This record gives sequence, structure tokens and C-alpha cells, in this order.
Amino acid sequence: MASKIALVTGASRGLGKDSALQLAKKGFDIILTYQTKKEFADEVVKEIETLGQKAFALSLDISTTLGFDQFVSEVQNILDTQLDSAKLDALVNNAGIGINESYETTTEEILDKMTNIHFKGPYFLTQKLLPLLNDGSSIVNVSSGLARFSASGYSAYGAMKAALDALSRYQALELGNRKIRVNALAPGAIETDFDGGVVRDMSDVNKYLAAEAALGRVGLPDDIGSVVAFLCSDDSKWINAQRLEVSGGYRI
Repeated sequence: MASKIALVTGASRGLGKDSALQLAKKGFDIILTYQTKKEFADEVVKEIETLGQKAFALSLDISTTLGFDQFVSEVQNILDTQLDSAKLDALVNNAGIGINESYETTTEEILDKMTNIHFKGPYFLTQKLLPLLNDGSSIVNVSSGLARFSASGYSAYGAMKAALDALSRYQALELGNRKIRVNALAPGAIETDFDGGVVRDMSDVNKYLAAEAALGRVGLPDDIGSVVAFLCSDDSKWINAQRLEVSGGYRI
């Protein structure tokens, strides 16, 4: 039986990397994207191949729609030439960055950047990829716990993630006629290089955040990737239009 195929954006490191690896463990072939660190993406490809699955890395700048048509053509070419003219079974909109800036000093440039990366980018990339998605496929939009609770300096980031949560519901409604499921996955604080690695590398921040979670620790990439893989699989076939926070019970 042919493998299913997942496209994961921003998968050269962190949560995207672990999501790609967990999907591969579930039998998915992977198309992953990176922005600048091709060598990191190539390493992820090698790891996936050691798991017995096919993997391909493509460059993508999610902050501008100008390259989306070319990117979709590259995905189509891989599907046609490397994957027996199959279509995608899962799309994980994960690529993103964090900017910590107080509300008082947030500029229009910062807000535009957060909008383009975390809302406009996933909005139109998903739209352009729809012809390449199988009916009955799964879309996972990676949101953030910061769309539910608030932390100083994340007004632009958190607001855009809240917009992505709302978009996920509308996508689920309008794509339901194709049996495409859409869910938002909202991580809490995770030990990655996100936002300069502050959670991972600053012990005082790590301890503070851990104390706020019911399970008494911050998250690890594996805590998220396994849930992404679950939402992309048939194991979650009746979960749709949901916002699933994966934070260990942070600030409940």
C-alpha cells in the first residue's frame, strides 16, 4: 500500500522537525520546507529516510506570497515524478517566528511581519495547495497558547495566532464538502530555539513557566510532534474544527 504524504512547513528544526519525524514514523512520506538552513533540512530528510520513508526539502519564505506559485509547482513536480502522481494527505502549517515587543513600541512593520507570517501566509498557501490535497485529508494549523492566555510583549504574535484559530474553523466549514478536516494545535511553552531559545536556555524562565503548568514542566518538541501526527492520521478522523491546546495544563 502506498504511503500517505504530508507537507510540513518550517520543518528544518524545532516543532516542525519533530512533527515531520513523527509523521514518518506513522508511515507518511514527507515534503518539508525550510527558509535559510538548507543543511538542517537535509539532515531531517536523512533522518526520515532512515525510518524507511521518502522525504524532500524545499525552500519557502512564508512571509511573502510572491513565491507561492513557484513553490506549489515544485510540490506538484515532486508528487508527479517522485511519488507516483499522488496527492497530499496532510498539510501542517507550522512555519513561523516569534517577536517579543511591547504593545507601546510595536511598529507597523512588526505587525505586518507577524500578519504575513502567521496569518496571510498560511491563509493563501493553503488556498493554493487545495488542488494538490486529497479529499479526506487533514490540515493542522499550528497556533499558540498565547492566543488564549497573555504574556507581555506578544500582542502582535498572539493576536495573529488567535486569527489563525478562527480561520481554522472557517476552513473546516468551507472544506467540509471535500471531507477535509482542519484543526488548530496550540503549543504552550516548549524547549526549542523559538524566540532565541529563551524557554530552553534561560533556566529562570524555564522554571517560572514550568511552575505555571499543572504537570510541572515546560514542553519538549516530542510532546507536540506526536499530537500533530495524530491529527494528520485516521486515528483522529472525527476531530474537526477544534483548537487543541497542548501545554501540560498551562494556566488553567
